[in-house]
Amino acid sequence: MEQEPEYTLVEHLTELRKRLIIVSVTFIVTLIIGFSLAPKLLTLIKSQPTAARVEWNVFGYTDGLMIYLSCALVLSLLITLPIALYQTWLFVKPGLSKEESKGTIIFIPVSFLLFLAGISFSYFLLFPLMLNFMANINESIGAIETYGMKQYFSFMFNLLIPVGIVFELPVVILFLTKLGIVTPDKLRKMRKISYFILVVVGVSISPPDFVSDILIIIPLLLLFEISIWVSSVSLKRKLAKEKKQEESLKE
Repeated sequence: MEQEPEYTLVEHLTELRKRLIIVSVTFIVTLIIGFSLAPKLLTLIKSQPTAARVEWNVFGYTDGLMIYLSCALVLSLLITLPIALYQTWLFVKPGLSKEESKGTIIFIPVSFLLFLAGISFSYFLLFPLMLNFMANINESIGAIETYGMKQYFSFMFNLLIPVGIVFELPVVILFLTKLGIVTPDKLRKMRKISYFILVVVGVSISPPDFVSDILIIIPLLLLFEISIWVSSVSLKRKLAKEKKQEESLKE
């Protein structure tokens, strides 16, 4: 298979520095853009039904600044993530064959879309359900809810970001399958251990109540099963392609 020409160590380091500079500049520029867009994002979030119970108070001098920074940082990461993935692919591309290069580029948009899917799932489904559940608990014991911006955003970001990362599981499994590190059979044999690990992860990233745990754990288990299916499909296609190549060589 045709491969890119090999680089020397100095050329590798120069190339790595170039990629890191591009990612760093992208992050800084998008962070500045995030600062300018943060007030509009905060206004949009404030208009959502989930924020209806929250009084937009701050209880510390730095609370407002930290929320502002968090919004700008999230916007910056969303834009920087695909750029960073693409720069990583460009860096490893010389060590890949032409076929491998084409096969791995698809991981960039898929990985980004899965991350967005995880964040959307968290914000539009899990986050409102958890807020309503905890508000009902507080109401049942006669508590007066007095939340500030910091409590609201800390709870939201602590849920959205981890779930968004966990949604990357299928593409990670697919990548490892293509490298031959994992197979569907290995994944099925590891199902019990994997379930236990996912349950621990789900309990760790969700609020300390049973309903929230279930709402997190079930999607994680489904993602693992989807990962097994994706791995199986990928392996079957790989074996079919290899068989076809062998038959063509025999002819």
